[in-house]
Amino acid sequence: LGPAQRELFAHELDRRLKGAGRAADEPVAVVGVGCRFPGADGPEAFWRLLERGDCAVRETPAERWDADAWHDPDPEAAGKSYVRRAAYLDDVRGFDAPFFRILPREAVRLDPQQRLLLEVAWEALEHAGIPAAGLAGSRTGVFVGVTTNEYLQMHLLAGDPGMIDAYYGTGNIASAAAGRLSYVLGLEGPAVVVDTACSSSLVAVHLACRSLRSGEADLALAGGVSLMLSPEANVFLSRARAVAPDGTCKTFSAAADGYGRGEGCGVAVLKRLSDALRDGDRVLAVVRGSAINHDGASSGFTVPSGAAQQAVVREALEAAGIAPAEVGYVEAHGTGTPLGDPIEVRSLAAVLGEGRPADAPLVLGSVKTNVGHLEAAAGIAGLVKAVLALHREEVPPHLHFDAPNPRIEWDRLPVTVATERTPWPRNGRRRVAGVSSFGMSGTNAHVVLEEAPVFEEPAAADAPLPLVLPLSARSGEALAALAGRMERHLAEHPEQDAADVCF
Repeated sequence: LGPAQRELFAHELDRRLKGAGRAADEPVAVVGVGCRFPGADGPEAFWRLLERGDCAVRETPAERWDADAWHDPDPEAAGKSYVRRAAYLDDVRGFDAPFFRILPREAVRLDPQQRLLLEVAWEALEHAGIPAAGLAGSRTGVFVGVTTNEYLQMHLLAGDPGMIDAYYGTGNIASAAAGRLSYVLGLEGPAVVVDTACSSSLVAVHLACRSLRSGEADLALAGGVSLMLSPEANVFLSRARAVAPDGTCKTFSAAADGYGRGEGCGVAVLKRLSDALRDGDRVLAVVRGSAINHDGASSGFTVPSGAAQQAVVREALEAAGIAPAEVGYVEAHGTGTPLGDPIEVRSLAAVLGEGRPADAPLVLGSVKTNVGHLEAAAGIAGLVKAVLALHREEVPPHLHFDAPNPRIEWDRLPVTVATERTPWPRNGRRRVAGVSSFGMSGTNAHVVLEEAPVFEEPAAADAPLPLVLPLSARSGEALAALAGRMERHLAEHPEQDAADVCF
């Protein structure tokens, strides 16, 4: 299809959907992503980390807390943690407050999770090619997974009521994470904070797609944020034997002994596919369907339910209109726990093994082996990885899989683990990926992604046109930094057409 046919296709799709009432299963386009994950300050850096097979786990930075004072290898030691490694961001103190017209005194009281979310959401819109300044008054929804607020906890533990001022509440209440983003950008769609523990950000994506399909929103920012600012959570997790002593997720491995913690923020920019095609957006991937449910009365409050996991995957496939055998890759929840991994692999095999040819096993992977378990932001980290894998036509390697978990029946289940970079090219059949995220409190989510539609590029003009690469920023320092990032990008991507870069 050329540009004219593309516009006609989008118009006809939109007309049919409106004629039938906004369809509950209308595809949703991922038109941009933003992220700050350990070892990666954006989508390009994140993909480089994934394809290189890097692991961002390291010792606790001294500016967070005194790891020596809180550490004891004895898991029964009161008030101590046996883990001192995790996947950390380089900087959680810095914030470009003037850019968002936030006064310094107010910025100090803002939960760093709110600060990080503002910056990453803006970067996601830039990645989508959507001017943030033009969204004021629009029906743009904000759906954010947030579970903890350790910044507020630090204030309370300080025991100084004199620190409480007019910005204390709005800087730290959970609802302000979504509300402030909508306020700063002037968005008038839904603004919702989701807390379903580890599945929060993928549930946020599910709710954002529902909002778009119902016509409640015309654009959505969906994702999650989580930061580790104080050591108390490590004490709880150590007593529960939930975390790995080396701070690393060894998902699906015989060495799996708990999850490694991570932190970060991810945001996806979502649009109805018909609108994205109409507007000429770059589509990275398409959300075909999603589902959420709960474990119900499992054998323990934090014990996963295989039946519930199977059900949520089946419901997502039904919503997507996709057969189980069409799914080629699943970005698993994959925490690296001895109990959780076998349940998840068996559940995926039970559903996605139906009708699957023997020579086409389901490929599994987990981003947690690279950047740890990002808790409230874990689901969006998995989604961003899967979106980039579809867009880049490659599955990056899954790490720390020296020997397979003996509790998993690898010899009879139709699954394999992507331990090496695996090409995933377009081949005439649609490529489909699943993304799973399961909350400690029992809420499960699954999203089904499909490759973006392909359109023929318009024929090049006979005579080359002059090219202009505009750069703009709100300060000279920021402009120089932007120019530096653009220079690095061009050096790293000599294959990109100059006209496309300028466009």
